[in-house]
Amino acid sequence: MSHLPKTVASDRKIESDWNLETDPPFLALNVETVGLTDEQFEEFCQANPHLRIELTSRGELIVMPPTGMKTGWRNSILTQQLTNWAQKDGTGLAFDSSTMFTLPDGSKRSPDSSWILHERMQTLSEKEQEGFAPIAPDFVIELRSPTDRLNVLKEKMLDYVQNGVRLALLIDPSTRQVAIYRPQKAVETLVDGETVSCEPELPGFILNVGEIW
Repeated sequence: MSHLPKTVASDRKIESDWNLETDPPFLALNVETVGLTDEQFEEFCQANPHLRIELTSRGELIVMPPTGMKTGWRNSILTQQLTNWAQKDGTGLAFDSSTMFTLPDGSKRSPDSSWILHERMQTLSEKEQEGFAPIAPDFVIELRSPTDRLNVLKEKMLDYVQNGVRLALLIDPSTRQVAIYRPQKAVETLVDGETVSCEPELPGFILNVGEIW
């Protein structure tokens, strides 16, 4: 049974809001009955490096087109801020959008930016760290691009916090909104703000989203 507040759980509605004529391109393939192994999934990703590919806990293979130049620039700004803070803080490592994680529910997700405590990283073997590591980040950022469906991103954010992510930010430049997700708490939304405090999960880290508006 979910312990999420109703205001959070109500965000989990996907297909009912899709409009095939106006929504961005998106492909979801049901591969649950195929029994796609971790090795096969990794080979599939390596064979299609031009695509963004993820796997949900329901066995849906999600295939999305690459982002455009402006989204890439925005994401580099956000990742740079997180990396700079992580290097000064010294308690964990920051990762960019090319990093894939295997979450506890079996899904494979690749946040636009993420961060993990050193002490949790040390529980992984060298082999696990070289692959799609079986760990949920402590912190993630998802940046909405023009090709991203908002409801799909909202579902992804809920999956993050239900799998152990302590703080997750969904940033939408088109509306200048930041949705803040934490386990067992209702989603907070900041509108047209310049900064987002990531405390107490990331002590001293203030994300400057005004740089990408």
